[in-house]
Amino acid sequence: MQPLIDHARSFGRRPEDFASLAHGQSPQVLFITCSDSRVVPALITGARPGELFELRTAGNIVPPYASDRPTSEAATVEYAVDVLGVSEIVVCGHSHCGAVGALVRGEDLDAVPAVRDWLAQAEPPSDMPDDDPAVADAVRNHVLAQLLRLREYPCVQRAMTTGQLRLHGWYYEVHTGSVRAYTPDTDSFEAL
Repeated sequence: MQPLIDHARSFGRRPEDFASLAHGQSPQVLFITCSDSRVVPALITGARPGELFELRTAGNIVPPYASDRPTSEAATVEYAVDVLGVSEIVVCGHSHCGAVGALVRGEDLDAVPAVRDWLAQAEPPSDMPDDDPAVADAVRNHVLAQLLRLREYPCVQRAMTTGQLRLHGWYYEVHTGSVRAYTPDTDSFEAL
């Protein structure tokens, strides 16, 4: 913990670097990714403060839209699209994902009921090998499923219909640092 505290103490020593942030934010991208500590959106993208609006959930799960049951995830997506006016949404999955791995392997999660119930919102990727520690194919399929789910959100539908919003699926390899993006033309994830 001490290295984190030391960095936090020195972080704000150049307030002029941050003064403009007090006037608001105008990110162009909503970046939806996993809560995993190995996935650091600003490090992956090189974004500076104010450039990414982030939504981090276990397994980068986008829950189904339900107007009668608001979620913080739905509120974040709606705020990003309707208030901040982001023009891009990236759903970024990652290799060695514990959440997707648990789904693929059908792990017993009764000891962690909140995790079990959260993951129940995701469809287990079907016909995926359960012996791949990176769960690469399962994660990529999971990313595509979350993109489909995002399309069910009314704010996303409206913005896409008017051409104001584009969706992207990314796959990040934690063991190499490489990023692949889904390309609809080839129906595959290709190097950026």
